[in-house]
Amino acid sequence: MGQWIDLLARVRVSRDSRRAPDDRSDFLHGASKVKWLRTLAALIILASLSGTAGAACTISVVSANFGSYSGSALDPGAVPVTISCASGEAYDVGLSAGMGQGATVSSRKLTGPGGAVLAYTLFQDPGRSIVWGNTSGTNSETGTGTDSEQILNMYPRLAAGQFIAPGTYTDTVTARVSSSSTETTTFTITAIVQAACTVESQSLSFGGYAGLETDGVAVVTVTCTNTTTYNLGLSVGDGNGATITTRRMTGPSSATLDYQLFQDSGRTTNWGDTVGADTMAGTGTGSAQSLSISGRIPSAQWVRPGSYSDVVIATVSY
Repeated sequence: MGQWIDLLARVRVSRDSRRAPDDRSDFLHGASKVKWLRTLAALIILASLSGTAGAACTISVVSANFGSYSGSALDPGAVPVTISCASGEAYDVGLSAGMGQGATVSSRKLTGPGGAVLAYTLFQDPGRSIVWGNTSGTNSETGTGTDSEQILNMYPRLAAGQFIAPGTYTDTVTARVSSSSTETTTFTITAIVQAACTVESQSLSFGGYAGLETDGVAVVTVTCTNTTTYNLGLSVGDGNGATITTRRMTGPSSATLDYQLFQDSGRTTNWGDTVGADTMAGTGTGSAQSLSISGRIPSAQWVRPGSYSDVVIATVSY
């Protein structure tokens, strides 16, 4: 600005000096130049003034971290969304669906190894019942400015039962505050998926036994994170003197009835609990995998009549 002022001053001095008649055109040219410079200077000042107007509201959000996830639901603490608006300024705060493939505001997606996704949700309330979305008047937050910072808490949740590939998962969400103008910011959300497995089993019932070879089948269900290798073992049981190859059910007066558990329907591969020797190996898919336990009671056991039972523990190692 100082350069323009100096130039205008020099032009004024030149205009006030005496000129010969044949200098009239130069004089007029100089006057025109002064007018042009004044116009340009005015435009520069006007542009500078209009650029000083501030936003009606500002917004900032702290990045969120779910920490380690192993298939159980995670509800970390509140994440502050900080709003600052002029006093009396009505505002509306929305959160985008994020960048995950197929994401919606009710099911946002963290993205991890190989493009795998982990579903999560952002809520407005600590009870995690009101989804925080980006549609004004439907699922956004509203308020009125106070000339000071206001905290709107955001409550994240990772749903249970997602057995995806282990690794780091992230998403980026855009937060906006709209009033007489709109301001935006972005924040990241992170979770680390740990290798995890669960195992469930049903009872094996042989039914009636009358001294003849009797077979039975039970199903054990293993669910492991995708790509996670595992070994499923069956304990020796509680029967007195039992071994992996000859388990024992206990009946009346502590009488025992021998039986066996196999990995295959042909009942040739014994099922024990020594990893690398007699356990069943597999690789998780992220979904439940059903494995059959083939049981057999050998023939010619003339034991006391009654009900016989045993308890075997199924253990998944990964």
